[in-house]
Amino acid sequence: MITTPDYRALLETAIDQARIGLAEGGIPIGAALYHNDGRLLGCGHNRRVQEGDPSIHGETDAFRKAGRQRSYRDTIMVTTLAPCWYCSGLVRQFNIGTVVVGESVTFAGGIDWLREAGVKVIDLADERCIEMMERFTTAHPALWNEDIGED
Repeated sequence: MITTPDYRALLETAIDQARIGLAEGGIPIGAALYHNDGRLLGCGHNRRVQEGDPSIHGETDAFRKAGRQRSYRDTIMVTTLAPCWYCSGLVRQFNIGTVVVGESVTFAGGIDWLREAGVKVIDLADERCIEMMERFTTAHPALWNEDIGED
């Protein structure tokens, strides 16, 4: 059992997932759901483009792949980008205790709302995540705006 998770090591799973999504022609956002003891419960990536399903964000994909858990309070959602309102709602609905964010520079999402609700949010400001999203949003602004619900 780990007492203090190595959040940067956990982020690697989410980054790998984001890269898979990008290689598939999708939006490069990856996520993973871990138990506080370090066990990987599930991981996934944004597949909105690949599946034509607007509900498959990185966090929801990881959450679904983790399967049913008795409780989520002792879990850590790790994501390459600050979660949007939809994914922040998922965290709140299921009382996920900790959210580790790769970056919030290109998109701040709902992290302030999560913090106000008592969710532990750790923003790693990871340069790889920032660069991946900045490159993507510059190359595909219409697709990015669609993903975050902007006109």
